[in-house]
Amino acid sequence: MSRTTIIEHLVLFKVRDSTDPSKIEAMVSSHRSLSSLDLVLHLAAGPIHRRRSPAADFTHFLHSRFLSKPDLAAYTVHPYHLAVVHQNVPIIEDIFAVDWVADLDGEIVPSPGSAMRFLIAKPREGTPAAEILKAIDEVRASKLSWGVNFSQVRAKGYEVGLLLGFSGVEEMEGMDGEEEFVAIEERIGDLVDSVIVVEVVVPSSGL
Repeated sequence: MSRTTIIEHLVLFKVRDSTDPSKIEAMVSSHRSLSSLDLVLHLAAGPIHRRRSPAADFTHFLHSRFLSKPDLAAYTVHPYHLAVVHQNVPIIEDIFAVDWVADLDGEIVPSPGSAMRFLIAKPREGTPAAEILKAIDEVRASKLSWGVNFSQVRAKGYEVGLLLGFSGVEEMEGMDGEEEFVAIEERIGDLVDSVIVVEVVVPSSGL
């Protein structure tokens, strides 16, 4: 399958424990409504399916894709996007975001019900992000996207983003999916100080 260059945009949220469920539902709905903006190639949002690392103290995600950095920048300052961000500030305790350029192996728009595993790495002091990328490249997993984060404001020192795509939760949690993930962890283990690992499911309905 040919590879397509796109921008990956991942935002992780931690909702305050005391938040009323109706407000959480409204937040997710508002996030999903951002998919209607013209520049968005793909957008999925919702609760995190599973957290697989101590550093991943988040409850919800938003993942979107764009054709270029200018498209992402335009999305970021779009009045509707800013309104959604402002609307949800009161219930958000913490937020984390990374962006990277990826030569995507797989479909740009993941199928409803498909699953994604994100691994975001913070390099050890003195370790170039390029070394981590090289180690990941050696695995050459299918439906793999990875790159160096170019948005540092909310990244908390994490510099490398990795996405593994699966047809669904069953494949992601199956033997092949786990072996693939373990292989990547082993490759980068000595190069990273910390990782955030979360698994998400693309909603069956967009809005």
